[in-house]
Amino acid sequence: MADQTLHVAMNSWFAIGHLTAFLHTANKLASRGHRVSFFVPKNTSLKLEHLNLHPNLISFIPINVPHVDGLPYGAETTHDIPLSLTPLLMKALDLTEPFIEASLTDLKPHFIFYDFQYWMPQLARRLRIKAFMFSIATPVSVGYLLRPEKKSLDKPATEFDITVPPPGFPPSAIRIQLNVLILLAQLSASEHEEKGVSLSERTMTAFTDSDAIVFKSFREMEGPYIDYLERQFEKPIFLTGPVLPKPPQNATLEERWMKWLGSFGSRSVIYCAFGSECILKKDQFQELILGLELTGMPFLAALKPPVGAETVESALPEGFNERVKGRGIVHGGWVQQLLILNHPSVGCFLNHCGATSMTEALCSETQMVLLPNFADQFVNTKLLCEDLKVAVEVERGEEDGLFTRESVCKAVKLAMDSDSEIGQTIRSNHNKWRQILLAPGLEDAYLDEFIHKLRSQLILN
Repeated sequence: MADQTLHVAMNSWFAIGHLTAFLHTANKLASRGHRVSFFVPKNTSLKLEHLNLHPNLISFIPINVPHVDGLPYGAETTHDIPLSLTPLLMKALDLTEPFIEASLTDLKPHFIFYDFQYWMPQLARRLRIKAFMFSIATPVSVGYLLRPEKKSLDKPATEFDITVPPPGFPPSAIRIQLNVLILLAQLSASEHEEKGVSLSERTMTAFTDSDAIVFKSFREMEGPYIDYLERQFEKPIFLTGPVLPKPPQNATLEERWMKWLGSFGSRSVIYCAFGSECILKKDQFQELILGLELTGMPFLAALKPPVGAETVESALPEGFNERVKGRGIVHGGWVQQLLILNHPSVGCFLNHCGATSMTEALCSETQMVLLPNFADQFVNTKLLCEDLKVAVEVERGEEDGLFTRESVCKAVKLAMDSDSEIGQTIRSNHNKWRQILLAPGLEDAYLDEFIHKLRSQLILN
């Protein structure tokens, strides 16, 4: 049993950020010789193939995503729809249950890793498969926002509850201001509210019905929050460790970016990216890039077109390109983020503080400026800015929760000023955490322990 090859099935929410986080973990398991059956929307698999580092052990299982009235034909992931249609895509996710059950019956894996499929634990038990909730959100954000002490769902958390930490939450400076909650309510407003199962019920059930919970985290950073969740959910929590993403072997930065970045001095360029899911409203998109212009520093912003725009170019303010010519680029396509962050000219990373970007930023030598957009990102930001003091947050309006070009510029300049008290503090703390993350053996030790705990579940089974 101690050397048995494991077979893990993985079925994530239909979002590129979730799929890639699952695939990074699949790569780690496959690096130790374990087999992974990876469910992926049929037409999305091509976008992920280059990230599959072990195609001999990681098999993609294509899913035909059912059409739901109201969704664009052919929509497979959140990348294909506006945020307001998310409940309909979740309905499509639920309609895949018969296919998943039939596939698992044939595959006979030891474990199934899932996230928003609240029905998965019951399905897995019928097939005598262990079901593990694999959260790509951080333990700190799950503990603060999900309120596991309310897991009965009889009295779900209100907006005002979330302005303060839940009972028993570890001592922390983390708080979510009311202006942010108002903003989040506006962003998540949908004309297609999910019938039957609310998002909070779906998520809570996915956690509480699981056999165990898996986080892509490590105790050195989130130990107290992990212990808190283990007490609240009363079930084991397994940690994969930080799972540091690595570029494909022998990968080199595209020539155009290599040449452009190489024309600037050491640590002088701002790199801005908000991940694959974030779509800003046009006014906030323009405030962001005008804030970058206002810094007077060179910048590369890799952003999705804002709401209502076909391309980033069509959404640029009048005269913007002429004013920043030679020092500023707004790019609407995919870029090699890891390679850009490790380029010696890049000195600042302005990002949304998603879990993957958090790790990538901490492992780099760039200074972090954070501008969260979704619920868990606000908690992650408070952890990094208030508790760990490794980053600067962009200020938002007290009433409307919106940021301005001036607040973007101010945050970047604070982070980039190595002579100021704030600049010195975040550099010192960032360097400390970077050394912890990159310490020889840390990642391997967590992976060894994770695999050991998976094998222990086979014995219990």
